[in-house]
Amino acid sequence: MSGNVRLLSETLAAAKAEGRSALIAYLPAGFPTVDGGIEAVKAVFEGGADIVEVGLPHSDPVLDGPVIQTADDIALRGGVRIADVLRTVREAYTATGKPVLVMTYWNPIDRYGVERFTAELAEAGGAGCILPDLPVEESGLWREHATKHGLATVFVVAPSSRDARIATITEAGSGFVYAASLMGVTGTRASVGAQAEDLVRRVRATTELPVCVGLGVSTPAQAEEVAGFADGVIVGSAFVKRILDAPDTDSGIAAARELAAELAAGVRAGARRRGAAQS
Repeated sequence: MSGNVRLLSETLAAAKAEGRSALIAYLPAGFPTVDGGIEAVKAVFEGGADIVEVGLPHSDPVLDGPVIQTADDIALRGGVRIADVLRTVREAYTATGKPVLVMTYWNPIDRYGVERFTAELAEAGGAGCILPDLPVEESGLWREHATKHGLATVFVVAPSSRDARIATITEAGSGFVYAASLMGVTGTRASVGAQAEDLVRRVRATTELPVCVGLGVSTPAQAEEVAGFADGVIVGSAFVKRILDAPDTDSGIAAARELAAELAAGVRAGARRRGAAQS
């Protein structure tokens, strides 16, 4: 294992050794501005996030709900480019020494060039990529170059995925498995539901990779619930909403830092609940 995929694995293992889930935050690059986005990523690390996913804004984000679509639109209208995404990764990693991934749809990478993107992401200190719309069967070229540059390839599984399909996906992936807690797009939900726990159980039957749950987690109570059974708790829309609702960039960054601290406390409470259940 080479490159920052090692850092990613070590971070997840360290959280497990503490008896807790990792807190994984998502923020789009270029939102509310490129510089503001970089400061927001640093802030959520300061607040208690273990890992950050930096979103590559896309004009047709099929997995993303209205909150993240709004942020992507702001970033795109601001002129964000892949170079800005890579700069966000580089500056966040350099400032914190913590694992930073890119979450992106396949089309921008395909147009940019797989070899070029993987080389530049690794050079920036990136730990890997989450690729929600890249079918495993078509991922050979990506995985070849990701492995060459020491990058994790994180695939997404859904509650609708059959067990055989989950096994195919987890065999091809690295870093961790992204388990979508429910069907649909990103966004806050009133509850995460039992579907997520069942999906984690099914994924663990196929792989030793950590299983991290996202889509719908937005509150400390939900983070606590998911931390009771998952290796990582992924939160995106709630961070974006805090920034969108703030009166200015500095206030938004402070609000994101505060939410990270609240969620980190929830994750640790979930660890205590998991420990009590196992004792």
